[in-house]
Amino acid sequence: MLKDITLGQYFPGTSPLHRMDPRSKLLILVLYIVTIFCCGSLIPFVLCVLGLLAAIRISRISPKLILKSLKPIVIIVIFTGVLNILYTPGEVLVKLWIFRITVEGIKTAAVMITRILLLVASTSLLTYTTSPMSLTDALENLLAPLKKIKVPVHEFAMMMSIALRFIPTLIEETDKIMSAQKARGADFESGNLLQRAKALVPVLVPLFISAFRRADELACAMECRLYHGGANRTRLHSLKYGRIDALGGLCTLLVCGAAIVLNVIL
Repeated sequence: MLKDITLGQYFPGTSPLHRMDPRSKLLILVLYIVTIFCCGSLIPFVLCVLGLLAAIRISRISPKLILKSLKPIVIIVIFTGVLNILYTPGEVLVKLWIFRITVEGIKTAAVMITRILLLVASTSLLTYTTSPMSLTDALENLLAPLKKIKVPVHEFAMMMSIALRFIPTLIEETDKIMSAQKARGADFESGNLLQRAKALVPVLVPLFISAFRRADELACAMECRLYHGGANRTRLHSLKYGRIDALGGLCTLLVCGAAIVLNVIL
């Protein structure tokens, strides 16, 4: 399961999606997410799915990686679907003891599951095609107007970058700790859910120690390099919008606009 968590991983490439300005990709993602939550019927969702499939095709990212990013949320998706099916009032199809399966519940569950899957898949595609450093620069640039009201934009963007950077590292560290404890006789796979949760407690202590050690090493490294926040800092690569960004933004506006219009009409 740990190897299926790909959040924060970046896969270098030369596709048009890789070469887009990170600010454009962030804005496109926000617009896409807003569209997902505005849609509530089949045809608008089909447009959203087709748009995402086209973006995956253009990015040259393997669809298997996108599916891999969805594996960790399978339990959440199932739990959400079951709750909506059983507890949404409406026309009753099947009655099981105190539970009722309704037509509206099935529709609501389908909409919620589709939204969650599209949300995770689109976010994963962004992290796959954009380095954490580029995301940091883009986020800081887009939130720059908030500096006028004394919001620590640079520090916030830096924390986001560090969090994304260390997600794969901590996952790898967790896998190493679990493998070492399995070699010493630990059992993480047998028993019920509560017993499995208790078996993971010995993993948390060395994991937290490792995380704090890495945080201390990172802080020392930043101090040795005289890091002092965002004041008067320069960048190796400047952000520039190009034709690819304009084309990507136009295509996104067309797809999202058509999905929202169809949702209102239908």
